[in-house]
Amino acid sequence: MTSLIAFLLVFTIVVLVHEAGHFLAARLFSVKAYEFSIGFPFSPRVVTLFKNRETEFTLRLLPLGGFVSFSPDGEEGVPEFLSLARRKRAVISAAGSVFNLIFAILVLTAAFAAGKGMGLPEAALAGAGTAYAVFAGTLNLLYSLVTGGSFEGLSGPIGIAVMAGQAASAGPFSLLFFTAMLSLSLGVFNLLPLPALDGGHLLMIAAEALTGRPLKLETYNRIGAVGIVLLVVLTVAVSYRDVVRMLA
Repeated sequence: MTSLIAFLLVFTIVVLVHEAGHFLAARLFSVKAYEFSIGFPFSPRVVTLFKNRETEFTLRLLPLGGFVSFSPDGEEGVPEFLSLARRKRAVISAAGSVFNLIFAILVLTAAFAAGKGMGLPEAALAGAGTAYAVFAGTLNLLYSLVTGGSFEGLSGPIGIAVMAGQAASAGPFSLLFFTAMLSLSLGVFNLLPLPALDGGHLLMIAAEALTGRPLKLETYNRIGAVGIVLLVVLTVAVSYRDVVRMLA
């Protein structure tokens, strides 16, 4: 139970930070966001917490993930968003991962200051250095996976829940450190050039820039649908490995 509560708390906070990056970047460019949700996109809506302007802030049934919708009918690949200048779309797409990185540095700074008794400047330097090292290490891990490496270092929701419980049991410093690591991992993972991830959107923007032609709405949505299927398959495969490791 401790593992589950710690996992849901930490994961929700990290996802909120990520989606806040997308949402605030959209607000910066006066792009309408119709829903800001915590939960798996295709799970039923449980409740609408409140509404600000056109944006409904909601909770979905499956509390894993989150999203910002730029369409009133729930589709993400909409003409309103695709009609934006490529630079604006790139900033909105990358903002979630940037927020995860900044959040991780802030959390690590607080952890080093409170847990290690460092002064604020020293803690900030230690936090930034640690974040850089983990960021680079996560990039190397994901690169090795994409190029045919092992999945041994990758954990799914079950593995992350176990680690969250262990971190919570070890004390506040460990839980803060784990929160920062998860934020960094989520930020890096979303930058992978795969459909349905932020990196996939950036790749499509780059393709448009090279060809000089915008992608058709149908193509954009098809690529996104394929990406979601691949993401679900990857999550199931990694979760299966987590269970096997737990039972071994």
